[in-house]
Amino acid sequence: MSESTTREERYERGRKVLDAIDGTAGTNVIDSLKDISPELGHQVVAWGFGDIYARPALAPRDRQLVTLGMLTALGGCEPQLDVHINAALNVGLTPEQIIEAFLHSAVYCGFPRALNATFAAKKVFAERGLLPLE
Repeated sequence: MSESTTREERYERGRKVLDAIDGTAGTNVIDSLKDISPELGHQVVAWGFGDIYARPALAPRDRQLVTLGMLTALGGCEPQLDVHINAALNVGLTPEQIIEAFLHSAVYCGFPRALNATFAAKKVFAERGLLPLE
C-alpha cells in the first residue's frame, strides 16, 4: 500500500472487498458499530479488508478457510463465525468443505469448539436453504 493512500481511499478499497466477500452480513456488522464505535467499524473496513484481505498472496477462499479455523480455535466467536461462514460460501467453499474444516478442527481445538462452530454452520446453512447436507 502506498504511503500516500488516504484514509478514505483505504476505506473505499476495503468496502469493495468487504462487499464482495461478506455482502450484507459485513455491512450489518459495520452499521451496528455506527452509534458506539464508528472508528472500529472504519478500521475493520480500511485495515482489515482494505489492507489485509485485499492482499493478493491468498485467494479469498483460502483466507476464509483460515479465518474459520482461527475463529473456531479462539472459541466464543459464534457471531463472527456466522458472518464468515456466509463469506466462505460466498467465495466458493461448499457446505461440505466447511463442515470438514470444523471436523478437522476438533483434533486441534477440541470437541466443544468444533461443535460450536458446526452448530453455527448449521444455523447459517438453514438460513440459506442448504440443509440437509448429502
